[in-house]
Amino acid sequence: MPTVSSADGTAIAYETTGSGPVAVLIDGASASRAGGRSREIAAALADRLTVVVYDRRGRGESGDTLPFAVAREIEDIAALIDAAGGSAALVGFSSGGALALTAAAALGPETVTRLAVYEPPYVPEEAQAPAVEYTAALGEALARDDRDTAVELFFRRVGVPEDQLAWLRQSPHWAGTMALAPTLAYDDAALGDSLIPDEVIAVLRIPVLGIAGGASPSFLHYGAHEIAAAASDGRYVELADQTHDVQPESIAPVLTEFVTGSA
Repeated sequence: MPTVSSADGTAIAYETTGSGPVAVLIDGASASRAGGRSREIAAALADRLTVVVYDRRGRGESGDTLPFAVAREIEDIAALIDAAGGSAALVGFSSGGALALTAAAALGPETVTRLAVYEPPYVPEEAQAPAVEYTAALGEALARDDRDTAVELFFRRVGVPEDQLAWLRQSPHWAGTMALAPTLAYDDAALGDSLIPDEVIAVLRIPVLGIAGGASPSFLHYGAHEIAAAASDGRYVELADQTHDVQPESIAPVLTEFVTGSA
């Protein structure tokens, strides 16, 4: 499996499929190439796009050099784009959308040509308190290496009902998330204070697409809608019948049109 060396020497594992304009897919919390939708979405895009999927640092086959900083993940993305030819669109899913947004602003329009985000979990100010509490509790759990509590906090934060937590504990997804538990803090750091980062969006001079699932709860529409509304060249779309776990066949046509500029 190919790797690129990030600026701090961390090996980032990736794979490339398809041909056409380059798009880098960025997973959200608890996902990796082996445990998420990115490979399936890449396959659905490959007839018209060159698609890069990778393991974010600390996940899968990628390394993890401490101490962590969001800037290190931006350097990882820069290394991937450089290996793919020097410019690319970024497509971020869930909290990966927050990282994609920050990276697009930091790397500039010559490197990041377009930005698409799917349901980044930003919140309005009146809903910020639970996000702040989560950040504190997650940090405390990880500081004592209590991965089970960290994973429970995460699933509660993303809205898993109480009656489903016991079932989820017995599922492979719980064990998989336990293995990635330290990286839950990486996604939380990418979200910052969980409010829409207007100062970051103001820097963007590229087309921006906010996407949400029509069957997702309305609070998951908020981040995508507000980012698109705040961008100088933004557009917002909802995919009928889709949830946070978006189906490749539903999102692929929208992303293809956006990345190729044919929309």
